Amino acid sequence: MVTPLDKPQWSSPFFEWPTSPVLGLAAEDNVEVDVVPRTRRALGAALAGLLAIAGLTLVVAGSASAANLVVNPGFEGGTSGWTCTAAATAVTTPKRSGTHAMAGTPAGQDNARCSQTIAVQANTAYKLSAWVQGSYVYLGVTGTGSGDKSTWTPGSTGFSQLAVDFTTGATGSVTIYVHGWYGQPTFYVDDVSLDGPGTPPTSTTTTGRTTTTTTTTTTTGNPNPTLPKHALTGYWHNFDNGARVLKLADVPTTYDIVAIAFADATTTPGAVAFNLDPTLSGKLGGYTDAQFKADVRTLQNRGQKVVISVGGERGTISVGNSTAATNFANSVKTLIANYGFDGVDIDLENGVNATYMAQALRAIHAGGGRVIAMAPQTIDMQSTGQEYFKLALAVKDILTVVNTQYYNSGSMLGCDQKVYAQGTVDFLVALACIQLRNGLRPDQVGLGLPASPSGAGGGYQSPANVNAALNCLARGTNCGSFKPAQTWPGIRGAMTWSINWDASNNWQFANTVAPHLDTLP
Repeated sequence: MVTPLDKPQWSSPFFEWPTSPVLGLAAEDNVEVDVVPRTRRALGAALAGLLAIAGLTLVVAGSASAANLVVNPGFEGGTSGWTCTAAATAVTTPKRSGTHAMAGTPAGQDNARCSQTIAVQANTAYKLSAWVQGSYVYLGVTGTGSGDKSTWTPGSTGFSQLAVDFTTGATGSVTIYVHGWYGQPTFYVDDVSLDGPGTPPTSTTTTGRTTTTTTTTTTTGNPNPTLPKHALTGYWHNFDNGARVLKLADVPTTYDIVAIAFADATTTPGAVAFNLDPTLSGKLGGYTDAQFKADVRTLQNRGQKVVISVGGERGTISVGNSTAATNFANSVKTLIANYGFDGVDIDLENGVNATYMAQALRAIHAGGGRVIAMAPQTIDMQSTGQEYFKLALAVKDILTVVNTQYYNSGSMLGCDQKVYAQGTVDFLVALACIQLRNGLRPDQVGLGLPASPSGAGGGYQSPANVNAALNCLARGTNCGSFKPAQTWPGIRGAMTWSINWDASNNWQFANTVAPHLDTLP
């Protein structure tokens, strides 16, 4: 990801990858999925025994095994994590708790519906509830395996609670929803809860031993809700490779997230450091560290996020044990403190260790790195068994976006198990579909492309193609030969390598893609 010649084009073997039911929907559900960034012992034992006979799992509200599985349940992060029609939005008043609630104003054929697809355990009892205010407000769930369930209220002047109990079948996910009714006035929803266990650990047996892996984590919504719903990410060069050199303050506001490329490895295992390249500084008329820090603040004052990217194609950073994870986290937190970065971007193209990098990222997030981004290669996101994919799922609750590099990869398998050639709309849609159907929220998925033919060794395609792929994923329009059975209106957006190559190409990528992102649902 450094220069067009630094990373040779290669064709991967055609891997077979297991299709996961996580976040999957039946075609007949026809649901849009948007996932930006809230007992009594004796009776319980008796019920547990009865349910065990029926092959079900008892979920006791308030027990250690139960949790609210809803992403952004109080709409504190706007409508991030929800698929909402145009008639539904987040408001600050009225609300039941926190700072926001959802307001829906049915108009015409729009009943102001918000929905969310959630991974669940099979043959398990769950309780769905929400606090609502208004007339003819509906709360329901589809895809349970035991029939759709819903309830509604004829009207209330204050917030009242609706609740639905249901039991899952063999399905791996359900879709919850709230909506109003046609011709009715504005209604409000707050504190939505799906009470029950998340997806269980999976077990694999190796040489007679059973090893348990945690595959996903419960999310709490967009960890950085100040980002726009659809964002454009770009990389700024801390070196001169023939693209136009730029001071950081020269980056246009069309870029929502600016990744500084790159922090480098040090002699301390796992640790990284960042220093302005002296050659670049000279070409920019003596660009100093103090000026760079001031430029970081300038971008942030414009509403842009600035993160430090680690790795790149030539990066030799390795985080393979707990000590290296601690060193990595501490060094990144030091850079965040010194430069004011908003977070970190993981662009390790020579492999990651999901266990220890997850440990490091959690420490960075807890230490102030609120934006957690990744830029894996296409091969790294072919299945949930890949370390990069495992890492993304392991930190899903703090993860901002995964901008997969859909270039320099040759032909690859799509989510329909067909092979697609890079440089096409089908390639982008069919490969992004893998992540969208296997655990990542739509607001965590971005399409990474070169800004110009000079930005990569292969796989360049026009910004118009990028927009077409975004339309296909978000709306089901402008698709190529492959059209997924569902749409993901919350798709986060796009990334480009790089801002500097975009500048060299008269800003064609940003000026084409950024305005289009603003038109997405």
